[in-house]
Amino acid sequence: MRAVQIVDYSGPESALRSVELPDPEPVHPMAGPGGGPGVLIDVYAAGVSFPELLQTRGEYQLKPPLPFVPGSEVAGTVVSAPEGSHLAPGDRVAAFCWLGGFAEVAVAPPSMTFRLDGVLDYAQGAGLILNYHTAYFALVTRGRLVEGETVLVHGAAGGVGTAALQIAKGLGATTVAVVSSDEKEQVARDAGADHVVRSTGAWKDEVLELTGGVDLIIDPVGGDRFTDSLRSLRLGGRLVVVGFTGGSIPEVKVNRLLLKNTEVIGAGWGGYLMEDPKLAGRIATELDRLIEHGFVRPIIGPRFSLDQVSEALLTLDRRTATGKVILDVR
Repeated sequence: MRAVQIVDYSGPESALRSVELPDPEPVHPMAGPGGGPGVLIDVYAAGVSFPELLQTRGEYQLKPPLPFVPGSEVAGTVVSAPEGSHLAPGDRVAAFCWLGGFAEVAVAPPSMTFRLDGVLDYAQGAGLILNYHTAYFALVTRGRLVEGETVLVHGAAGGVGTAALQIAKGLGATTVAVVSSDEKEQVARDAGADHVVRSTGAWKDEVLELTGGVDLIIDPVGGDRFTDSLRSLRLGGRLVVVGFTGGSIPEVKVNRLLLKNTEVIGAGWGGYLMEDPKLAGRIATELDRLIEHGFVRPIIGPRFSLDQVSEALLTLDRRTATGKVILDVR
């Protein structure tokens, strides 16, 4: 099979090599305690995310021995599946394989492999799990979102941002998107933003004027906007930290939390999943409902071939991508 490996930690420009490898065995180390039978998948599309960018520099917590095939999200058809998995050869699926997704054939744990609704294509399937499970986890599991609240989303034109907007709308929230350009504003509005403000302006003042303060903030960006985010919360508001695509990790002066009884909450979906493996199934059930009702439709951004992984990762590194970056594998 064709695949792409990370061979060193020199970054996205030079760390990747196209190779021919044997098809993997249908065994996955995350398939239950100590590993076990996995789902073998013919990959049609793979999602490209920040973890893969960090892996090319050796900066991600999951650091397998070199060389290795990166790629955590895939969509395709089942080649084989373990008994009891409720999957069969030929099923269209979206799967989270942790590693090995940048290849024509991948293996995923049965607990992280889900039938793909017929209204979604393979590219949308490859953009479903990491972003939408993370967004649902941040909004509901950690953020305790309830119908009628107001949600502000930073990085609202990106993969997690568009997912958060769609899910929040589906759960009955009013949504405020923070973006940096006209193009990104349109993407955010397409994802369901009720209000859009520019990160380059006095966005905090605009948000307060529009809403009087928001109930929940989803922040995958971090950086220097963090303090103004806290100031944008209303009494009892929550700020959920998802990541730091802006580069710098902010610090919070905890006295600010006392002023309006606000909270800063971490949302590490992957780490939580390790302790609660059934979480993914519960979230998938809720997302299926939102897909059925037309709220969840992954927004696909730039698309690349398997041989263009470096270019795909550089769109994330340069923060030029909107929506989900996809590799068309077949």
